[in-house]
Amino acid sequence: MSLPLMEAVDLALVLAVDVSASVDFDEFALMLGGLAAAFRDEGVQAATAAGPRGAVAVAVLFWSEAQEVAVPWMRIAGPAEAEALARALEEAPRQPRAAATAIGEALVAALALLARCPAEAPRLVVDVSGDGRSNRGRPPGPVRDLGVAAGAVINGLAVLNEEADLLAHYEAEVIGGTGCFAMECADYGDFAEAIRRKLLREMRGAPLLA
Repeated sequence: MSLPLMEAVDLALVLAVDVSASVDFDEFALMLGGLAAAFRDEGVQAATAAGPRGAVAVAVLFWSEAQEVAVPWMRIAGPAEAEALARALEEAPRQPRAAATAIGEALVAALALLARCPAEAPRLVVDVSGDGRSNRGRPPGPVRDLGVAAGAVINGLAVLNEEADLLAHYEAEVIGGTGCFAMECADYGDFAEAIRRKLLREMRGAPLLA
């Protein structure tokens, strides 16, 4: 079923959040609380409306071996819409079964969700966050390459509490596209500040060139 069309936006952003077995319920709460806090940040709220079209579109995907759209596409153009997204994040149940870390499958689902964005956008970004390297399903690198060829940018936030060298895996196998980047945070207690800085960087990025 197609979604109702939205007005055009400056950025279409899929937030792909790891809910695999390595993420316990306290860590899940810190991630979702951190994302909600980021969208309540005045700087992030201002950034959503700072582009020529005055808005961004955001959807949230939970992933492990299975994937579930936790928050469908929302058009964010300032504080009121950002607060609605923050509340939706806080209320989202942990839906997929806590299983293996299948980043390749997550990218397939995230890119498909990005392709279904109901708003025209000059920039298409997938934001992958998680605490482990891919260990099940198709490898992420080839999926990443297909997404980049289709015009998407894939960025990453590696939480290092389980694997100290995870950032290198994200840099080699997950991120891609013009201006792509990966960031790290030491643990889930640092997630809120890391995702705030990451969102600001993504929303302020230059438009992609054909």
